[in-house]
Amino acid sequence: MPDIIKLLPDSVANQIAAGEVIQRPASVVKELVENAIDAGANDITIVLKDAGKSFIQVIDNGCGMSATDARMAFERHATSKIQKADDLFAILTKGFRGEALASIAAISELTLKTRRREDELGTSITISASEVKKQEPVSCPGGTSFVIRNLFFNVPARRKFLKTETTELRNAIVEFQRIALAHSNVCLSLIHNGNEIYKLPETGLKQRLVHLFGRKISNSLVDLHTDTSIVKISGYLVKPEASKRKSDQYFFANGRYMRHPYFHKAVMQAYEKILPPDVSPSYFIYLDVDPSTVDINIHPTKTEIKFEDERSIFQLLMASTKEALGKFNVVPSLDFNNEKAFNIPLLKKGQEIKPPTININPEFNPFEAEEKSTPTYRGGNSQRIPYNWETLYSQNKPDEQVQAKREGQQEMDIGPMHHAPRFIQLKAKYILTPVKSGLMIIDQRRAHERILYERMLHTLKNKTGMSQKNLYPQTLELQPGDYALLEEVLDDITLLGFDIRSFGNNTIVINGIPAGMEGINVDKVVENLLADFKNTEQKAGKTLHEKLARSLSRTSAIGYGKELNREEMQEIVDKLFACESPNYSPTGKNVIHIVPLEDIEQRFK
Repeated sequence: MPDIIKLLPDSVANQIAAGEVIQRPASVVKELVENAIDAGANDITIVLKDAGKSFIQVIDNGCGMSATDARMAFERHATSKIQKADDLFAILTKGFRGEALASIAAISELTLKTRRREDELGTSITISASEVKKQEPVSCPGGTSFVIRNLFFNVPARRKFLKTETTELRNAIVEFQRIALAHSNVCLSLIHNGNEIYKLPETGLKQRLVHLFGRKISNSLVDLHTDTSIVKISGYLVKPEASKRKSDQYFFANGRYMRHPYFHKAVMQAYEKILPPDVSPSYFIYLDVDPSTVDINIHPTKTEIKFEDERSIFQLLMASTKEALGKFNVVPSLDFNNEKAFNIPLLKKGQEIKPPTININPEFNPFEAEEKSTPTYRGGNSQRIPYNWETLYSQNKPDEQVQAKREGQQEMDIGPMHHAPRFIQLKAKYILTPVKSGLMIIDQRRAHERILYERMLHTLKNKTGMSQKNLYPQTLELQPGDYALLEEVLDDITLLGFDIRSFGNNTIVINGIPAGMEGINVDKVVENLLADFKNTEQKAGKTLHEKLARSLSRTSAIGYGKELNREEMQEIVDKLFACESPNYSPTGKNVIHIVPLEDIEQRFK
């Protein structure tokens, strides 16, 4: 029997590695930009066409490469960043495995032009599917320029699973933002289909946040700073009142973006009980630790990092976050225009000073008043049963009721259960109503979400949305990623009755809203809608219409704390039970709970 184990060709091995490192165009952008930063570049330009599916170019002014290095860089595990195993425990660069360029070259058509500053001529290399087609000297600027064409052209199965252009662009913008936040000292530009999306100058961190997330964030930032022998914590938190449903949450370790659910839990515990409902805090937290105490080589994309002393860092992070929020909360703002301030009169010269007078009733006996108002109890104070308990709940006589009405007093109905109001609102959150089997409890917000969800689905299906024009059009500036996302769903939003037009420079104009939604905060609705779509992929079985209806129903539903009158509660209950699925909200949570009569009776046994 012949031997069956064979060594894979380099081209096949590179494609397997590419499946781990290069998942989409955004992965190429991440790897190339991080290489440029490792090369000492302080000015990097990214150019995309068709969200990177057909063309990606990354230009930097870094140190460049020699002709030999340029060729060697595309071999697997070829790198200048480590030389021995011990170097893995002192890594401060972005890349170190030497797989990125080999993986990119295996699934694309690649052209590299690079020149060191001390060289007169640079080097140009063309590679297609790991095969070097051409290498020659070339005249080019100092630094490096990568051009990637036709990503996954030789792996059609991978290309087929790429998302829409808008989704892939959004993923590329997410990677761009992570790098921009980690390196505010680097000039970064992003151009898509000839349109400049970002042009970020070299700035401090706070100004970089403003450039990325808009001017509104500037007034919501809380400084975070703690320096210990274990970790140095710095960055910014966002005030609780400025938190959103889908917030911007970033952790960085030694200048590298990471995900860390355990540290996220520390931040959430610090924000506990001070956040509005259904929102999460935004934060931008930077951890500087000894490189020998972390392991970043546990994930192909290096977004998961293992720390040696995670429990100590957890405690320090939670304490630092609480301290920063505490400083923000305990410092009151001074109001010099307070209408309720004390009136201090001006004393004129020679004016006689009179002490204040106090009216006193010398015959007042507080014990006598208490004695008259306190009922007499039999059996001493321990039993606390008044003598007149038999008549305590007796109804007034007819003539007494007439007299009470004449005096403007309200009549209290203390009769049997069937005379009570049909609906009662509890804590401005739940609607209570008796049913044959017991007591029905309805979550008012979730009920309204279900009603709006099915109404919007019907509107989208039948294209019957009516628009109510605004008296004054509203303008709203969006982040570039959000703006691209809005373009993807704009046609469907229009079917619901929204009249939204592009104003250029990532700004939209809202001319109209769906009929029946008057009085809502349109800016908040649009922001929450985009937040629900942001950084999420299409789920199996969920169409765009279903996602859109679910998101809008959540943002438009009445909130907790909303006082409802009897007619409003009646309308919600009637419309809820007219829905196809009244028992569950659009997100799958319970809307109705019935407390059985047997359970209620059991409580009184």
